[in-house]
Amino acid sequence: MASSATQLPYIPGTEPERVAMDAYRTAVAVQLQKALGIDLEKAYEGVDIGRKDADFHVAVPRFRLGGKPNDWAEKAVQAFEPNEYLECVSNKAGFLTYTARTAPFIKHVLDQVHTLTYKTGSGKPEYGTNTQGNGKHLVLEFSSPNIAKPFHAGHLRSTIIGAFLGNLYEANGWKVTRINYLGDWGKQFGLLAVGFDRFGSEEALKTDPITHLYDVYVKINAAAKEEEEALGKKAVDIDADDGPGAAPGADTAADAAAPADDGSEDNTINGQARRFFKRMEDGEEGPLALWKKFRDLSIEKYKETYGRLNIHFDVYSGESQVTQASQNAAVDVLQEKGIVTESEQGKTLLIDLDKYKLGKTVVRKKDGTTLYITRDIGGAIERWEKYHFDQMIYVVAAQQDLHLAQFFKVLDLMGYEWADRLEHVNFGMVLGMSTRKGTAVFLDQILNEAKTTMLEVMKKDTTKKYDQLEDPEWTADTLGLSAVKIQDMTARRVMNYKFAWDRMTSFEGDTGPYLQYAHVRLSSVERRVADQTVLRADPPAEIDTSLLTEPKARELVYLIASYPDAVRTAFKSKEPNAIVGFCMKLSHVVSSAWEQVIVKGAEPEVAQARLYLYVCARNVLASAMRLLTLTPLERM
Repeated sequence: MASSATQLPYIPGTEPERVAMDAYRTAVAVQLQKALGIDLEKAYEGVDIGRKDADFHVAVPRFRLGGKPNDWAEKAVQAFEPNEYLECVSNKAGFLTYTARTAPFIKHVLDQVHTLTYKTGSGKPEYGTNTQGNGKHLVLEFSSPNIAKPFHAGHLRSTIIGAFLGNLYEANGWKVTRINYLGDWGKQFGLLAVGFDRFGSEEALKTDPITHLYDVYVKINAAAKEEEEALGKKAVDIDADDGPGAAPGADTAADAAAPADDGSEDNTINGQARRFFKRMEDGEEGPLALWKKFRDLSIEKYKETYGRLNIHFDVYSGESQVTQASQNAAVDVLQEKGIVTESEQGKTLLIDLDKYKLGKTVVRKKDGTTLYITRDIGGAIERWEKYHFDQMIYVVAAQQDLHLAQFFKVLDLMGYEWADRLEHVNFGMVLGMSTRKGTAVFLDQILNEAKTTMLEVMKKDTTKKYDQLEDPEWTADTLGLSAVKIQDMTARRVMNYKFAWDRMTSFEGDTGPYLQYAHVRLSSVERRVADQTVLRADPPAEIDTSLLTEPKARELVYLIASYPDAVRTAFKSKEPNAIVGFCMKLSHVVSSAWEQVIVKGAEPEVAQARLYLYVCARNVLASAMRLLTLTPLERM
């Protein structure tokens, strides 16, 4: 690494031992402090990286020094003292550009990448990570599909974005508890039980529980509506949603259609379903055993899909896991603090949040049952008592912005000091997510289609590389998953996007398959030059990186050095596209370097240095891809 002849002061929040750029920005800050007489930390904050025309850029006007910024900038130029970090500085109308000393910079960066990839205490690659969040705990709720219903596009986005956020927080030093809060309770389970009795198959349930339960649900729901219409009633869906998005202050259609609880028997399908769910709520063993079987088998199937996606959860929770006691306690607090009022219709309890421009929300219906927001409140209190988290994030679609805002405001009004630790990370819609034939309702169908598409592309390869793969099916699946994920994470979270098969499975353009191709090509360098050059065992001690004199090599090293800052930037914005953008840029620069920084046929020492550069580039690209939950391929 760089010589220690110039002792740099420590600036809080920097980690030069993990981030080379921190050392160089500190070196610039020291120069600014001496020349301009400003605070060191303030000077550091003014040093920008990532601009095309300079290694380090400083806008002098931002310091508000009085007088003309250009005069102050000229003073900084006159006072500049070159050292092993910085070579020169120039001024243009009050904007300073500092240039790193190339040879030490290249060695510093590459050796840091090597050390933090192969010689870490954890035994895992750590380049790009930092320790800023050490000692902090994030509780992260994401994915959250509904049992017996399709794993729809919203759940896919929540799953992909949530998994990335979990990795991102860990990369920034946090402990992360990943929770999958399933839609596993409600009147629809009564309907499902009645349907399973009519249309269910134990064998089909064990083979593919999610698809089978959905099929049963569709059939019994159709039969129930047909029955209601035959009886001259308005057809209602038994599980008319009382969750986020339900009309504030309104009871659900299903409740409105329910007969009075006067002991009379309602033997319609909906009547049987209501009675079954009531038995579940009363804790009756038989109904709960059937519900538990549906839930457990569905979770096992979900785990297979999540494993395929390279995603895991620490806890499979759900609405059913929020205790009635915690919900009742929450309602008691709301009543004690005078936050709730009783509706004109009777015993319905609602909260008026109009003065916060958040409308009204019901917390308990007239029959005494609670709603989604009540379970959210009870669940949040339980999680605080269990985890004492520093932050809790809910990864939920933007359509639920109002619900989450109401939920957070209610906790605040209840007086919970930790309410401000909750955050909603939202996202836009996926438009047109289906197979090419337009038939999919389940995620597995989408993933299988992506795999099949990539397999077809691979078989068309004229270089016959397909025949050399140990497991072409797994490779095609990995490519397909990369295609789906990168399409989702390329734009900003809140943007809607159209699910486009041809674009996302292409090897051209900024796609998942293109990223995998870039990594495979970097991985192949060592294999292709093995007859002439084998990377030495201890590159920092045995390779002369000063031989990397090509401008393109320096450009590549600078980009590699900026990766830890890309991770920090993504952490601040919670935007996966910051990392996707870095991956694409790195892949493009590597692609443009192939013809200028050639390993094969070069002088032995030069070949070693160039190979070291490409190996470091591969390791950084792989780290960034893993952060995005991709599995980097070695061959394709």
